[in-house]
Amino acid sequence: MQQSIQWFPGHMTRTRRRMAQVLPLIDMVIEVVDARIPQSSRNPDLDELLAKKPRLLILNKADIADETATAAWVREFRRQGYAVITMDCKNGNGVSKIVPAMREVLKDKIEQWTQKGMEGRPIRSLVVGIPNSGKSSLINRLTKGAKAKVEDRPGVTRDQKWFLVDGGVQLLDTPGVLWPKFEDQTVAAKLAFTGAIRDEVLDSEELAFELLKVLMVDYEPLLRARYKLEGDLPDDAWELLQLIGRKRGMLISGGEIDTLRASVMLLDEYRGGKLGRITLDPIIKREES
Repeated sequence: MQQSIQWFPGHMTRTRRRMAQVLPLIDMVIEVVDARIPQSSRNPDLDELLAKKPRLLILNKADIADETATAAWVREFRRQGYAVITMDCKNGNGVSKIVPAMREVLKDKIEQWTQKGMEGRPIRSLVVGIPNSGKSSLINRLTKGAKAKVEDRPGVTRDQKWFLVDGGVQLLDTPGVLWPKFEDQTVAAKLAFTGAIRDEVLDSEELAFELLKVLMVDYEPLLRARYKLEGDLPDDAWELLQLIGRKRGMLISGGEIDTLRASVMLLDEYRGGKLGRITLDPIIKREES
């Protein structure tokens, strides 16, 4: 993008401190990522923050991600040693797989608990994810909308909320946080496309322009179908944005295109899945061993 996106979340330091406080009480971590950007939506600081806690990786919003790309990412993450589930928290698809998957991840530890006479001990999991990944929707689905219960536990601050789930599971929520600074502006742009970065700090027209540059290459048929575009399309993303605005009748005085309105519409329709199933992170290319 012409202007780099810099992001300095004020509560990242506080979140680090809280994670350090609760880690001794946590058996495993549920990491929620956006299936449309499965790598870009992973906070690179988590590996250091969470030590070597067992992890269940959830690719949320799989219903609006490219199915072929999602399947490839699932294979890649499993190759890296993660337990992986794809789901759609909005409609609840895949939610029923979570507790069984947690028990599978911790099967050795659960067996140890049983041998020590601790059969039925609840599984305590920390739920992490960047803003807009669907972390809150996941918790609401698992708890069936039940109000969070606050419990005082040793080493846990009073405002930590434990969510109780059927099946002997306790979830501890964390704020959705981004990392302090983006080294890769491509990653920053993808986070902005999906709404992980607040629109108030971004230029919607610039953002729509950059999104169209990607979609023109990888998902042109979806653009054509959604906006009823025929014939040869402009090579320039700005011209294409104007064409889309004209198709939608977004005109201002003098017959000019209201590109700001068109930009907001494009971003909203992409985020809502109205353009179709789109994944912006290409699968990692690696040499077969």
